[in-house]
Order: sequence, then C-alpha cells, then structure tokens
Amino acid sequence: MQILARFSRPARAEPGAVLQGLPRLPWLWATAGAVVLLAAMVLGVLVGPAHIGLGTVLQALVAPSAVDPAQASILWSLRIPRVVLGAIVGAMLASAGAAYQGAFRNPLADPYLLGAAAGANLGATLAIAFAPGSSLIGVNLVPLAGFVGAGAAVAGAYALGRTVTGLRNTTGLILAGVAIAAFFNAIQTYIQQSQTNSVRQIYSWILGRLVTAGWEGVLLVLPYVVLSVVVILLHRRLLDALSIGDDEVTSLGISARRVRLIVVIAATLGTAAVVAIAGTIAFVGIIVPHTVRLLVGRSYRVVIPLSLLFGAAFLVLADTAARMVAAPAELPIGVITALVGAPFFIVVMRSTRAAAL
Repeated sequence: MQILARFSRPARAEPGAVLQGLPRLPWLWATAGAVVLLAAMVLGVLVGPAHIGLGTVLQALVAPSAVDPAQASILWSLRIPRVVLGAIVGAMLASAGAAYQGAFRNPLADPYLLGAAAGANLGATLAIAFAPGSSLIGVNLVPLAGFVGAGAAVAGAYALGRTVTGLRNTTGLILAGVAIAAFFNAIQTYIQQSQTNSVRQIYSWILGRLVTAGWEGVLLVLPYVVLSVVVILLHRRLLDALSIGDDEVTSLGISARRVRLIVVIAATLGTAAVVAIAGTIAFVGIIVPHTVRLLVGRSYRVVIPLSLLFGAAFLVLADTAARMVAAPAELPIGVITALVGAPFFIVVMRSTRAAAL
C-alpha cells in the first residue's frame, strides 16, 4: 500500500505536465468530453437516408410507442445500435492505445502493436473465403474468427518474445509482434490471391465498418470491453510508475513485467473484441491519447479516462462522416480515420524525434 501511495500522483518523471497543479481542470475536460460524445451520438443518429428530425429522436427515447413504427424501427434497429457500437469501439481503441503506450513507454505504440490487427484480418479472411455466411452458436463466424485470430497473434508474439529475450525488455516483444504480423499478413495475402471471388468482401472488412442489423454486435462485444476497460483503469497509476523505468519500479517492489503483462492482455482482449466486430480501424489509438496529453498532461490517471470519452466521440464522428461524404454510398470508416490519422502520426513521429534529440 505504501508503494501504491507513492504513485497516487503523476510520476515525477514527467514534471512538465502542465495541469498537474489544477485538480479541477480534468473534471472540466471530462465534462467537455461527455458533451462532445453526446453531441456526436445525436448527430450520428440524425444522419441517414431517411430524414428523422431531432424531435422524433427525443420522442423515440422518451415514448417509443408515440413514434411512427417505421421511424422507430429505423432508430432502434439501425441507427442507435450503430452509434452505440461506434462509441464502444472508439473508446476501446483509444484506451487500449494509451495503455500500450504506457506499458511499452513508446508514444508511437498502438493497439495493433503485437499483431492483433494481422491476426484478426487473417481470421476474418479465412471465414469469409472458406465459410461465407456460416455461424457458430448463433453468431456470425467472421467476428468469431477475427477474435480468435487476434488473440492467437498476440499469444504468438508473447511466446516468441519469451523464447528470445525472456520478456526482459520491451524491444524483443515488439520485434516479435512485427515478425508475427508479417507472417500472418503473408498467409492472408496468399489466401486473397487464391480466393479472388472474396477479395471485395475481405477488403470491405479490413478497412473497417460499423454496419449493424440490431443490438447483436453491441451485446457480443460489450462484456469483453467492460472487462478490459476496468482492468486498464485499475492499473493506470501503475502505468505512471512504469514511466520511471523497469529497474526503478522493480526496486520498489512492483513487478514491471507483471504489470505490463496484465495491461497488455486486457488491452488486447478488448481490441480483439472490437476489431472482430468492426474490422481494423487505424490510428484511433494514436490520435486520441496524444490529443488528450496535449490538453491535460501525461499522467495516465487522467489520459486513460479522457481517452475513453474522446475516443468514443471521435469514432462516432468519423463514422458519421463516412456516411455523409459519399451519400447515399458509404466510405469505409478506416479511410476517414487514416485521412486524419496519417498526418497526425507524422507530426507525432517528428515531435518525438525532436524531443529525443
């Protein structure tokens, strides 16, 4: 308990955090994040081929029986589940990105660092190419295969990292993730080339989408995301401790390896779940945590909760833009996040290099 008390405040390794001395300001940002998320969700519900006004949406929330059945069906079966799913996916990817950056002390880390995206892509590709339209225990096989593939890739990266470095340092684990991702990508490319009839559907999944036909996807992914987020939130103070360095943390009686393993497993579990449902949506785990750091400082006690809120709002807005830009057609949501995220990633990379120099 004494050790944990030492880290009840942001780590001294980051004395330049601008707002550490202003305890009320993070609550203001939390309120702002909640307001932005609510506004994004309302906008997401309003956008669609069929015009439904704000008054009708509010009436559907308060008294669904008073709304026209056709409009109520559109809202409760299509738009609201899609917006809720987008918020869940965005919150998970953003918080997982922050968790990975804290665990590996690398500002360029994202939720797919250890091969989760490559594994999910391979699993979904196998299901789409060889078992289209199949289901298991009443659930579409594609998300299940994506979930299993993501988990297998990260497990493989950990197993390889243990054999090479014994997990004594994060560099070996990251390189193991790169190797596993390359291997899985090679297999996926071969399958795409040999199953050309499925290429269009495979790419549609890989680029990300939030198309839903009800609450099934939300209910499927929610338990994993809740468990993952709870574990990450409970370890956010220890992520501040990890910023000091593994040797220093170990000397204080905290197992850096154990903390890192728990955080990575939790973040990977949630990431695998949302990727299995929504495909590989890039850059959310980098854009949102870094933006939050610019606003409130570097302490993970603040960065992770705010990343949840702003990540949810960001992805809902990105999905809304994907539906509006080429209406009535839809762009893959991964295209929107990449258009925003790629320039942001370059800026972060250059600023990180400048700081290192």
